[in-house]
Amino acid sequence: MTRRMGLALALKSEAMRLARSPLLVLHGALAGALGGLSGAYFALSPWDSLLGADAFFQLLGAGAPLLAGIACALSIDAEREAGGCANLLGVPSRRTALAAKTLALLALGLASALVATALFLGILAGAGREVPGPGAVALAVLGMGAGSGCLYLAATFFALRFGRNASIGVGALGFAVALASLGGLANGLVTGTFSGTLGMGAALFVPFSWPSRFASLAIEAGIAHAAPGGEAAAGALAGALGQLGLVCALATLAAGCIAFGCANRLECRPHAEE
Repeated sequence: MTRRMGLALALKSEAMRLARSPLLVLHGALAGALGGLSGAYFALSPWDSLLGADAFFQLLGAGAPLLAGIACALSIDAEREAGGCANLLGVPSRRTALAAKTLALLALGLASALVATALFLGILAGAGREVPGPGAVALAVLGMGAGSGCLYLAATFFALRFGRNASIGVGALGFAVALASLGGLANGLVTGTFSGTLGMGAALFVPFSWPSRFASLAIEAGIAHAAPGGEAAAGALAGALGQLGLVCALATLAAGCIAFGCANRLECRPHAEE
């Protein structure tokens, strides 16, 4: 009788692979570069540091689709090279193996966001600049993780079905869409306004925009709440955040049910790209 591997053991196996994977170095380098350079820039520039933090979190969240596309593409490519994806599709429970792969990559992306955030805020605070409150920062980072769940899920299955280049290409498209949905890079910083609610109606149904939108709304709500007379604006931003959270949760649940329901029909695309 074949014994099925539980999710905890599958996650442990994925963690051991990631510890020896170049993905760990890639995520660390990207987090260090983004957090360090952005922190140094806003520490020395005359821009409002709170709106600068909003712009940083928007950029960090907008990069989630691209990071998901790259990470999932390279991870699935490594599985192909190691034996035609046997560790994912040749096991008694494909759903467990695929869930562990997706969760491990999502956790790695969230960890890199934490490192980038810590560097950015640490440099700003060290320079004596004002930073958002810890509650707003924690909500922004957690929101990016929640908003990225659907992206990592889709990227994993997309990389399996269509290959590395297609997964990275869709991730790059998602990065551009996320930035455009907020009016472009640092739109709020340049105009001196909150841009988290810009185009909110359409953004609710665009998964690419969820991580950046979650992060921006959380930071902006925290800024507004701390400002004199900002209670009304903070309430509106918090309401938009709750609405986005509901849509994201329902869509991610639906996507997970569909994806894992079709897991037994998946086939591993040959290693050679088009």
